[in-house]
Amino acid sequence: MSIRAKLALTTAAVMAVSIFLSGCGLFGKEKESLDPPKDVTYLKEGEALDASPDAETAAEEKEDVVMRDIYLIDKNGFVVAQSLPLPKTESVAKQALEYLVADGKVAEILPNGFRTVLPAGTEFDVDVDEGKATVDFSEEFTTYNPDDEKRILQAITWTLTQFDSVDKVELRVNGYPLTEMPANGTPINNEGLTRADGINTEFTNVADITNTRPVTVYYLTQVSEDFYYVPVTRRVSNTEKDDVAAVINQLVEGPGMLTALETGLVDDVKLMDEPKIEDHVVTLNFNEAILGNSESKTISDETLRSIVLSLTEQTGIESVKVMVNGSSDVMNEQGESLTEPVTRPEKVNTGRF
Repeated sequence: MSIRAKLALTTAAVMAVSIFLSGCGLFGKEKESLDPPKDVTYLKEGEALDASPDAETAAEEKEDVVMRDIYLIDKNGFVVAQSLPLPKTESVAKQALEYLVADGKVAEILPNGFRTVLPAGTEFDVDVDEGKATVDFSEEFTTYNPDDEKRILQAITWTLTQFDSVDKVELRVNGYPLTEMPANGTPINNEGLTRADGINTEFTNVADITNTRPVTVYYLTQVSEDFYYVPVTRRVSNTEKDDVAAVINQLVEGPGMLTALETGLVDDVKLMDEPKIEDHVVTLNFNEAILGNSESKTISDETLRSIVLSLTEQTGIESVKVMVNGSSDVMNEQGESLTEPVTRPEKVNTGRF
C-alpha cells in the first residue's frame, strides 16, 4: 500500500508548510528547527554582529554538539534511528552506546514514543580495533526484557556501525565473549555482528528461506504530522539476480499488511532498464509512475529518500541518479534539478520533515 494514496492530503499540507518555513528540502540544506523566538539583543551603533555575547555563546554551543544516530525502539516495536544532539567527545562509540541505556543520559532528550534498549544501570567498556568494536558489559546487561533480545542486538550493531571505524561488533559480559544471548539464546556470530545480520527482519511471502538472501529497505511510518523512516530487512529469492532491482521491487511491493509501515512508491512504478553501477553511483531509469507530479516532473521527497536510503545500504553504492523514460529532467519538491546523483543524507531521521 502506498503512503501517497493513504496520506496525500496530510503530506501535501506538511510539505507546503515545511517548504514555506524552511526554504530548503530533504536533500538540500538541512531545515531550520522551529525554536521559540529568543530575546532580541540590540547592538550599539558600530558594534560588530559577531561581538554579540549571545552570538558567541550560540557559536560555542553549536561547536560543542554533534548529531548522532541512536537506534531506539518505537511504539510499534521497530528499531529506528533517531538523530540526537550529543556533546562532542573523542570516545564517540562509547558515548553513543551510553544513550541506549534506560534512565541514563538519553532521558532528557528521548523522543516521544521511543524507548531505550539497554537495562538501567548497565555499564560497559568499548574497544575499537581494526574495524571491530568489542563491548564488555556489566552484569546488568543480562537483565533485559527477553522480548527485546533481537532488538538489543540490532540497536547496538546499527548504532556502532554508523562510524567509519566500525564494521562489526563483539559482545562480552564481565570479560567473557557471548556466543548467544542470555535470555532466549539468540546465536551471535563468532566473527561479530554486522549490518548484514539485518534489522526489523520480515519473512513475509518466504516459502524457502534457504534459497533467499537479505536486503534492507526503508519504509515510512507516521507520528502525528511527521514521517520517519524505518529500516526493514526482507528475504528475497535468489532467482532475483540483481540486488538493486530487488530493493526497488521490495519498495514497490511495500511492507506487510499488518504493520504500521507504508511505502513511498506506488504499485505501478517500474524500472525501464537494468540498473547501472559505475564509480559508486547507481543509475535508475523509471517509468513516469515514479513521479508525484508528472506535469512538473517532480519526484516526492518520501519516494526519493526511501530509494536513496535503501540503495546506499548496498555495498559499493554511495549515491543514486534518477531518470524517467531516459531523461534526467527530474526535480525534487523544492524545484531543484536532480541531474546530479543524490547522496545519502548524513542522518536518517532528524525529526524535521
